[in-house]
Amino acid sequence: MKSYTDILRSLREDKDLTQLEVAKVIGTSQQYYSKYETGEHEIPTRTLTPLADFYNVSADYILGRTQCMQGIDVLNKKVDANHTVGEVISNILALDKAGRAYVLESIALQKAKAKN
Repeated sequence: MKSYTDILRSLREDKDLTQLEVAKVIGTSQQYYSKYETGEHEIPTRTLTPLADFYNVSADYILGRTQCMQGIDVLNKKVDANHTVGEVISNILALDKAGRAYVLESIALQKAKAKN
C-alpha cells in the first residue's frame, strides 16, 4: 500500500492543485502543508477530515488503510428508501462466506441480465 504522503501528493496532483491551494482549504500555510506531504508532520484529525471531504475520499484512503477511495457521501447515498450503501456493505460483510458468495453471484447475474 502507498504511504499517506504519496497519497496526499497524488490526490493534489490529480486535481492539478498547488500545495498553497490545498493549504488554504485546510487553513494552514503552504510550508506547513508541505510537511504533511513529506511526512515531517503527521496529519492531525482536525486536518484529515477536511482533506477527506475536499477530495471526496475516505480518511482511511488518505491514511493508506484501504484502496477504496469512496468518501462518506457515497457511503451515505441511498440505495433505496431504507438502505444506504454503507449499510448494504456492512450487511454483506456480516454474512458467512457462502452468503457473501451468493450475494456476489446474484450481482453478477443481474449485471449479465442488464447487458441483454
